[in-house]
Amino acid sequence: MAESENYKKGSELRSKLMGEKYAAAMNESVYDDPIMKKFGDYAREAVFGMLWSRPGLDLKTKTLICVISDTAQARWPELAIHLRMARRQGWTEDELSEALMHLCGYIGLPSVREALIVAKEVFEELRKEG
Repeated sequence: MAESENYKKGSELRSKLMGEKYAAAMNESVYDDPIMKKFGDYAREAVFGMLWSRPGLDLKTKTLICVISDTAQARWPELAIHLRMARRQGWTEDELSEALMHLCGYIGLPSVREALIVAKEVFEELRKEG
């Protein structure tokens, strides 16, 4: 794929949100397959280069929207990625767990329980990483 301006912008923003080391590790594990590389290239260009780069909301707010959306849809692997991004954008563990707890009355306890388990694991990983 030729690297468009949106692709370049998206690659940069993706690394900023995830952390360079984590983004590089994903490139070497998830996106090393030709089929998944196509998906990753599209995500960089369209999702990070166009959607995440839109004005109107700050990155911190966008990460919280993704955490809530992932939880409501039971998208656990994506939730782990977006929780990492949310922590890197300044949300505290307590704020994120409270946002998840708030969902108990709207999407139900089982989904929130799973989300909190994912959060516990991600927060532990981030603490180990420093």
